Amino acid sequence: MNDKKIIGVDFGATSIKAGLVHGDQLSAIHSKHINNAGTEAEVLQDLFFVIDQLIDKEVVSIGVGVPSVVDTEEGIVYDVINIPSWKEVPLKKILEERYHIPAFINNDANCFALGEHYFGKGIGKKDMIGLTIGTGLGAGIIINNRLFAGANCGAGEFGMVQYLDHVYEYYACGQFFNNVYHTDGPLVFEKAKAGDPQAQQWYAEMGTHLGNAIKTIMYTYDISLIIFGGSVRLAYPYFQETMWKQIKTFAFTKSAERLRIEISDMENPAIFGAAGLYYDNVQ
Repeated sequence: MNDKKIIGVDFGATSIKAGLVHGDQLSAIHSKHINNAGTEAEVLQDLFFVIDQLIDKEVVSIGVGVPSVVDTEEGIVYDVINIPSWKEVPLKKILEERYHIPAFINNDANCFALGEHYFGKGIGKKDMIGLTIGTGLGAGIIINNRLFAGANCGAGEFGMVQYLDHVYEYYACGQFFNNVYHTDGPLVFEKAKAGDPQAQQWYAEMGTHLGNAIKTIMYTYDISLIIFGGSVRLAYPYFQETMWKQIKTFAFTKSAERLRIEISDMENPAIFGAAGLYYDNVQ
């Protein structure tokens, strides 16, 4: 990792958070609530506000992770979740014209994987997958030290693969508790921590489904490192046993034995990952 100064931006559905990544250190963070019912221009002003707090002549690039589909070549953002006015925004062009430095745009799951690859538990691993398990199930794929995003930034959407009567995302993430048991995921987590046997059993069921999803990932990419991000990772002790039980039914025994699963402990992985877009595209 060299000593570049890069602004990484975590573009969420309700707030924008930006940080200055200098080498492997995060030296400053600024955030702003988004008026997500605002016009395209109004939301852009919120984005400019946080970047303006950090920009100086030593910053070499801006990276932005967004919860949407992205044309990564042109840096066009489509249909940002929960921001109706952002249907088709040429964000790369807008940022480069305003700040006169390269800007790189990608989706949030891909940025999570890059953050772990360059700054977290994926350092030194040329192939890995960052799996975000929260209200959805998404992934970023690193192959030969580069992000593989696919032609339409859609690679790694394992949550959308057909499974049982729905898709994996219906069963293998935080949606499981509402979809199947009509209850709130965070509440189930609190009950599981308090020792509630029913809550722990529900996590065990989710773990079985997640194990099947991971087998699909392994059949597709023959990967040996998966790093969990997202809020559900914190409940790992409650679903790891059933998850691994399913993984061990993988047809290729050695692949299952060699698989390593790590739990992300990075603070602000989305900011580091957005900054990692610079290294992935330039270095």
